[in-house]
Amino acid sequence: MLTSPRSTITFDKKNLDDRTLLKLYKNMLKPRLIEEKMLILLRQGKISKWFSGIGQEAISVGVTLALTNEEYILPMHRNLGVFTSRNIPLHRLFSQWQGKANGFTKGRDRSFHFGTQEYNIVGMISHLGPQLGVADGLALASLLKKKNQVTAVFTGEGGTSEGDFHEALNVASVWQLPVLFCVENNGYGLSTPTNEQYRCKDIADRGKGYGMESFIVDGNNVVEVYSKIKKLAQSIRKRPRPILVEFKTFRMRGHEEASGTKYVPKALLQEWAKKDPLENFQAYLKDQKILTEKQEVAIKEGFVHEINENLKIAYDEVPIEVDLTTELADVYKSFEYKEVKPKSKTEELRLIDAISLGLRQSMQQHKDLVIMGQDIAEYGGVFKITDGFLEEFGKERVRNTPICESAIVEAAMGLSIAGIKSVVEMQFADFVTSGFNPVVNYLAKSHYRWNQQADVVLRMPCGGGVAAGPFHSQTNEAWFTKTPGLKVVYPAFPYDAKGLLATAINDPNPVLFFEHKALYRSIRQDVPTDYFTIPFGKAALLKEGNDVTIISYGAGIHWALETLDSNSDINADLIDLRTLQPLDTETIYNSVRKTGKVIVLQEDSLFGGIASDISALIMENCFEDLDAPVKRVASLETPIPFINQLEDQYMAKGRFEEALKDLLAY
Repeated sequence: MLTSPRSTITFDKKNLDDRTLLKLYKNMLKPRLIEEKMLILLRQGKISKWFSGIGQEAISVGVTLALTNEEYILPMHRNLGVFTSRNIPLHRLFSQWQGKANGFTKGRDRSFHFGTQEYNIVGMISHLGPQLGVADGLALASLLKKKNQVTAVFTGEGGTSEGDFHEALNVASVWQLPVLFCVENNGYGLSTPTNEQYRCKDIADRGKGYGMESFIVDGNNVVEVYSKIKKLAQSIRKRPRPILVEFKTFRMRGHEEASGTKYVPKALLQEWAKKDPLENFQAYLKDQKILTEKQEVAIKEGFVHEINENLKIAYDEVPIEVDLTTELADVYKSFEYKEVKPKSKTEELRLIDAISLGLRQSMQQHKDLVIMGQDIAEYGGVFKITDGFLEEFGKERVRNTPICESAIVEAAMGLSIAGIKSVVEMQFADFVTSGFNPVVNYLAKSHYRWNQQADVVLRMPCGGGVAAGPFHSQTNEAWFTKTPGLKVVYPAFPYDAKGLLATAINDPNPVLFFEHKALYRSIRQDVPTDYFTIPFGKAALLKEGNDVTIISYGAGIHWALETLDSNSDINADLIDLRTLQPLDTETIYNSVRKTGKVIVLQEDSLFGGIASDISALIMENCFEDLDAPVKRVASLETPIPFINQLEDQYMAKGRFEEALKDLLAY
């Protein structure tokens, strides 16, 4: 062990050879030189924003080189060294930062908000926390596929305050997932110092609370980072488990360049400047006669040439062409629907039985399909839909989860990145609020952003009529029909539920599959017992008539049927939408043009619901065919009350018949 006179960091090379030490040096130098160039370009207005990692290169480089190229890494803003150490061509990185087509997001997202399967890197989103749960999913896939691989995920000390951090660590610990949680503690979350972020002495202390090993590493000592992570990774591959590593480091520039560093005491900046990871390691290598002045100059000149050459390639690339067709097409991964027709044998099934049978048959069709949710294994789920699944498919594929909605949705995303389909049961659709961010910001946007499908189905037991009150009765489909990138399915009958669930699982895009609890055991129908599919975007015309068009879905369909049964003089087209995204506008328009009058019925409250969009579409496309204004009927603008008489008053069901007759009399 030797401390160079020109180095303030003590390096212990242990059994590392000179070639490895030089490799570490070169891999730190390269991102430093790129950053220095980017800061110049930022001032020249040639890139839009920059998050500097100067002073933290040892962590990115040490961790990346300690892993194999086949192992996934999930980096953050300040982890340029991850990308360069994985040898991504620089012109592609430069194109990414300039919004060019040779980047990774087709100009749709900036900086490091991208992933690449080619280099096994999964980039962050601005919400920071979700990638921790995604790492859980990737690590779970490694276990299921018996790959003996480690997944490394980065976050900052500020990100450890987010709920996603705690959920992800808890899930990883409970499931003993091979994840390296790498926390870069650089002292400040933007401008907020650590003493305003947490009270524990070290973030590593938190690992103990989750029953996992944790370590503190000098994040400015690349030899220590590399050696420690290499040792931990080798151990995890042999005995899968999560480990938390806190890297002590410092950010020498602003959170992003516009922020500056005025909030940092000058003495602190000066102190950490002396601990610069690159300068100290370079001094050590020279002192040890491992690096000569001549080599240093040659290496730097080579990198500068590479940077300038690749910048020219990126500059010369033509700007992205605006193509509306491509933009819209890339929101979803293309899905070639394959019809599987049912055979002749049928059995009378309740809605709940049809869903259970459909899910079971999809588990048989897709041999690696994983289902996750609270109490779904031994207990069979609160509605008993997965009763018996554990015995047939095993604990690996039927997974009880902690109460961690965010982390489980994120884990499902990680499984998808690794090529595994999953179904997540929200115990009640209301509880999706606890996992809302990864649904609308990660699942929904991943394919559009970097061509990565989110092959996830969220089962959503929903709806009122069962006296369950404000937190177990919502029908919240409109939260998701608003979000491009999600598909929304809402069957009203056992036959449709079974066939549409099969299609939802086959579809590589994220699907929210709504199941009305009040219909679970009250609606029966003859349903084929074998596996079959039903296409999305095809409504069902349940009744035909010339007086009026009635449009609904879910429980509303049954309310409409009851009304028509008790008013045999009303001849109506009754349209069951079945899927809300994609929406079958052709069937809607054809019916409205025939009848001239239309009423849209939904269980959700009125304002901002799907009925409003359907009404607007009809007004825009069928206005001249209408003989009356489009009528919407919905539940009250209140939360859903508990006691029966208040719930009955709340529900749209009690107002539908009168509204229908008023429309017919218009």
